[in-house]
Amino acid sequence: MKFIDGYQVLGLLGRGGMSRVYKVRMDGGPVRAMKLFHPRAELEALQGRDELLARFLDEAHRLAGLKHPNLVRVLGVHEDPPAYYLMEHFCFSLSEMVGEGPRLEDPSRALSLERIIEYGRQSLAALEALHQAGLVHGDLKPANLMMGDEGWVRLGDLGLSHRRGESLGGPANLVLGSPAYAAPEQESDPLSAGPRADLYAMGVSLFRLLTGALPQEGGPEASALAPLADSAWDDFLNRAMAPDQDGRFASAREMAQALERLADQWRQRREAVCAAWPNPSGAQAASEHIAVARSGPVRVSLAEARGALGLDELMRPQAWHRRRLREEEPGVARDLDTGLLWQRGCSPQPLTWGQAPAYVRALNLRHLGGRGDWRLPTAPELISLLEPPQGPDGFCGPLLLDPLAQRLWSADWATPMAAWYVSLDGGYLGRADMDCFFMVRAVAG
Repeated sequence: MKFIDGYQVLGLLGRGGMSRVYKVRMDGGPVRAMKLFHPRAELEALQGRDELLARFLDEAHRLAGLKHPNLVRVLGVHEDPPAYYLMEHFCFSLSEMVGEGPRLEDPSRALSLERIIEYGRQSLAALEALHQAGLVHGDLKPANLMMGDEGWVRLGDLGLSHRRGESLGGPANLVLGSPAYAAPEQESDPLSAGPRADLYAMGVSLFRLLTGALPQEGGPEASALAPLADSAWDDFLNRAMAPDQDGRFASAREMAQALERLADQWRQRREAVCAAWPNPSGAQAASEHIAVARSGPVRVSLAEARGALGLDELMRPQAWHRRRLREEEPGVARDLDTGLLWQRGCSPQPLTWGQAPAYVRALNLRHLGGRGDWRLPTAPELISLLEPPQGPDGFCGPLLLDPLAQRLWSADWATPMAAWYVSLDGGYLGRADMDCFFMVRAVAG
């Protein structure tokens, strides 16, 4: 068992040029993320340990001095060896939500317009706060947009941030940022990159969330890849990703205002889309029931999950089940095809996987819907709730299930430390540490 300055190390979350990030806990307290100063040997030889340590601590104090709901909070800075700072721990990022792998050119999952608009709003609010403080992030990408337990985006990892006009030591060919998301000026003159470089990276990130791909020079526009996007989205993204920074939005606020105009246009178009779409509410007579295999919890390893659960390479259903729900009793909805009864609401707050059974037992003591056989759903049962994120089923018709419950624990587990969950907003099955906090929705039948 490894300890760092009294904190028990629960696992390695990531590593970079100057640091390693660990998942830690002290004396049974809350889980935290510890960013430990640990420079790579080649970087230390290039820039010197003292210079790197000064930059690391400067990063920690910059982030600690910023208080914003969409920025990762620094909870403490430790300057003496070992140098580190503590942050809120987040189980996953937007990169993991869309299934972005190590080969960035590979396809990823696309999200709904509603989610993209909301995540864009919150990310731009974080950038506005950062820029108003005189800072440039320098490495904005989905992997640095963390998802909080309540579903809010938190911008983190300011390891490449710098003050406008600040001189950073380094070789002439130094490149700041991740190449797939970096603005052109970060390649030609990285030390002069300003706030508009962050807006360029924001444009690339939104293109990825919308289409499941990275933009390519001479490649298709976003509207050709995303079924519900239109030419207004193309204009917005093209301006954000203009090669010449003078052609981009002037500020994060201006870009956010343009995003709000897109949101207004989408609300108007959505009514027309739904008017032409068959009613997905399930009011018609039920067809023959679709069998949902297995109601008892089991262990499903990562290696067998796709084949056993009928999932594609991005952990989405190979065949989408059209969700047709009808209110059965107050607080209870029935799926007309599977016959399953679902709690319409969910737990009042996110819970760990270990806390979920107690919540379900409480529902049975209350006899929700007059029943006492509620249980935590298995992965196949939760998969039956998934819908294509960019299809009309998700936003046309009445909302019989609480839309705030976007990530739900299943009763199935993958390892002694990790269990399976579904992401309704991402339309996939995922695996997370059991001490992560997700919502719980019970099932019966």
